[in-house]
Amino acid sequence: MNPFIIETLAAIPQAVQAFLEQTEGHKVFAFVAPMGTGKTTFITALCRALGVDDVINSPTFAIVNEYALPHTEKVVYHMDCYRFERLEDALNLGFSDYLDSGNYCFIEWPEVIEPILPEDTLYVVMEEIEGGKRSITLLDKREYNTSEDDGVS
Repeated sequence: MNPFIIETLAAIPQAVQAFLEQTEGHKVFAFVAPMGTGKTTFITALCRALGVDDVINSPTFAIVNEYALPHTEKVVYHMDCYRFERLEDALNLGFSDYLDSGNYCFIEWPEVIEPILPEDTLYVVMEEIEGGKRSITLLDKREYNTSEDDGVS
């Protein structure tokens, strides 16, 4: 799949709309990117586009933030696995339940929980490119694992 190129912060809402159209039907997204690339900024825009009215914060310390989707019983889970040292840390917090809930799950730093991510997880690989632009590439689990094996991720 061709990457999305985001040239400025002002272009994020348009990129988010295209992202949601291309990923319709998917609920679990694993965001892979170096620190400072804009994972939380992009996820905030996704939450807004889905209709979240709550204040959206980074879940770095909370680990999971839950946001209600208006006019529905569905929620968005925004997760940050940065502080996990082992898979058991996530399992002890019930991450399997979140992932199997049918709700949107936006996961930052997913590497530790990769073994429990559903097969239909989409990996959102973000990179900073020339001029401060961002490149966002979507990969399914098989493509992501292949790119990791090739040292591409």
